[in-house]
Amino acid sequence: MDSFKFTPYLKSVIWGGDKIAALKHIDVSATDIGESWEISGVAGCETRVAEGPDSGLTLSELIARYRERLVGKKVWDAFGTSFPLLVKIIDARADLSVQVHPDDELAARRHGCAGKTEMWYILDTEPGARIYAGLSADLTPASYRKAVESNTIMDYIKAHDSKPGDTFFLPAGRVHAIGAGNLLLEIQQTSDITYRIYDYDRRDANGNPRELHTEQAVDAIDYRVFPEYKSAAIGIAPGVKSLAACKYFDVRLHNIVKPEAVGYADGSFVIVCCVSGKISVSTRQGNAVSVSCGESVLVPAERDMLIIDGSGEAVTAFVP
Repeated sequence: MDSFKFTPYLKSVIWGGDKIAALKHIDVSATDIGESWEISGVAGCETRVAEGPDSGLTLSELIARYRERLVGKKVWDAFGTSFPLLVKIIDARADLSVQVHPDDELAARRHGCAGKTEMWYILDTEPGARIYAGLSADLTPASYRKAVESNTIMDYIKAHDSKPGDTFFLPAGRVHAIGAGNLLLEIQQTSDITYRIYDYDRRDANGNPRELHTEQAVDAIDYRVFPEYKSAAIGIAPGVKSLAACKYFDVRLHNIVKPEAVGYADGSFVIVCCVSGKISVSTRQGNAVSVSCGESVLVPAERDMLIIDGSGEAVTAFVP
């Protein structure tokens, strides 16, 4: 079993742009692609194997076929055919709505699914681009409701100038929004539960205000104010930096200038995303897979080590 590439699931949205097609060198007629779901097991939005003998299988069908050989024993025991991570590339031509996601306990109680902790790695920005993450001033459930009603909620949310290479870790409960002019890689728990709390008074295609989830968000928001919300990359080996690490995922950035042997946690698959240049991914037992900028590959857990070669940067993610 070699590594797997998937056909991305492209989403057209009102705030999407044209950078994803250019990044991935794909020919599409749509000019409003806001999201490319690179590796997804979300029902209705699953990615399919792009090539090889398993071509056409959805991610869950692939897992059902190979079980722990593909995802790893600990992942299989915990999640079965449900893939625990979701990988996206997001292009924000306009500001996204201000959102918050529930944690596991609240999401399980309300929706019967996992919560959503995520991280963003900024790939490219336009002048003036911003990320909104965390609270900048004290807020309570009561003052939150008043701020939403008076359209002053943005006064309480921290704005950050963004640039390529920035990382933002967003645990469930942290209020956030992607500002216009950001192209980024998102790695998250597999969950599509979002509470929208502000949307700049935008209208849908029929002229109606987009739905807000003001009351649902009350119990989901983490009302604490922190001194810093931008994550610092931590060097852990020559050419390797830790971008985000939590119980759901461990994400690292690799600067590839020569072949790099990458060991990873026993019992988990590894996702490799090429974020600049062009690389190849191989294992000691398998064939090399070419990965261009904007592409991702899933390396089976049964491979005990992978080798990344070429020239560029790669982001890896696995379940710790």
